[in-house]
Parts: sequence; structure tokens; C-alpha cells
Amino acid sequence: MKAPLYSKNGSQKGDLELNPEIYAARVNARLLELVKNAYAANLRHGTASTKTREEVRGGGKKPWKQKGTGRARASSIRSPLWRGGGTVFGPHPRDYFVALPASMRRSALIAALSQKAKSSQIVLMEEIAVSQPKTKEFVAMMKLLPLNDRRTLCVVAEVEPSLKRASQNVKSRVEIRKAADLNAYHVLQREKLVIEKGALKVLEDRLLAKDTKKQG
Repeated sequence: MKAPLYSKNGSQKGDLELNPEIYAARVNARLLELVKNAYAANLRHGTASTKTREEVRGGGKKPWKQKGTGRARASSIRSPLWRGGGTVFGPHPRDYFVALPASMRRSALIAALSQKAKSSQIVLMEEIAVSQPKTKEFVAMMKLLPLNDRRTLCVVAEVEPSLKRASQNVKSRVEIRKAADLNAYHVLQREKLVIEKGALKVLEDRLLAKDTKKQG
């Protein structure tokens, strides 16, 4: 498995061999779906809240007497049947967090990276850096790559302050992520994947550490 390697000025330096244990692994579509849904659930704040009839202010007095008016019986103006009344079975603050085993998170990330590699969506760069924290410079560097104006994820070994600031205004189109913090959800949310050459080693050390310990 290989991926094209580019310099900052957009010139192609050839192809770089990718570790087949990470970028040529079997893609488990069901695993990716489960992990993607779990990560999406973990992003939910769970702060949506509605008031029941007991929590809505007012309504302590009966609107009218029980009989003799010709109208339907009513006990409170805060009944769910009334405008301004309480909500029945409405949302309340809750925790949507889904715990994922470390082995599942690791396998999902490897599957996501393999999926991108097999569909030729990975581009390598010698270095992803800017001389000044300017969006214009960052955008110009990205336009030199064969990204076809697709939503892109840039994986770097370390996120420099200047790079973070330069990419802040265009993060909806091009997002910067540190290799040590990368997960499958980040990869699946973007169509193109740009990986800094130095970040390849970080990903290998992180994803293959378990196998190394077993061998030792």
C-alpha cells in the first residue's frame, strides 16, 4: 500500500510505502458504523429539558367550576392540553455517553485508515506548517494538493499555535488534528485525509504498541 508524498510547494516527491498492518487491514463496515454512532452520541450534551405540569409556574386555581358551565372539565391551566401547559414525555437532561473498549476504538481507527487508503483518499506531506498564522497562507498550501476542494482532515504530529490559528477560519473545510488524539470518527467525517510524514510514526507507535508488547 502506497500514498503520494508532496512537499509544501505542491511538488510530488514520489510514493511512500504505508504500513500494511494499519493501511491495508480488513475493513469491518459494521464496526465502523457502531463506533461512529457511539462517538456521535458522546458528542451530545444531553441538556435538552422540558417542564412537566408540576414544574410549570401557575395553574394552582381551578379555571372554572366543575359543572354548570357547559364547558369541558378543567383542573388547571397548566394541563398538557392547554397552551402554555406542561409537556408530556418531553426530554430531560441525561447522559448519552457510550463506553467503547480500547480494543474496539483501536480496531475502528485502523479500519477507517485502511478504508481511506484503499479508496486512494490519503495524501502525505513532508510537513504541514505555516511561516505566519495567516489563513491565506494555509489555504494556498492546501490548494496545491490534489484534494478537489473536498472536506479534508490534516493529521499532524504536533499542532503548532500558528498552524492552529491559520486554519481556524476554514476548519469546516479543512480540519487539523493531532495524531495522538485521532479517532475513527474524525477520519470518517472527512472525505480526504492529509497526513504529515512525521505523524505516520506517531500513528504506528500508537496503534501497534499492543502488538509489540505481546511479542515482547
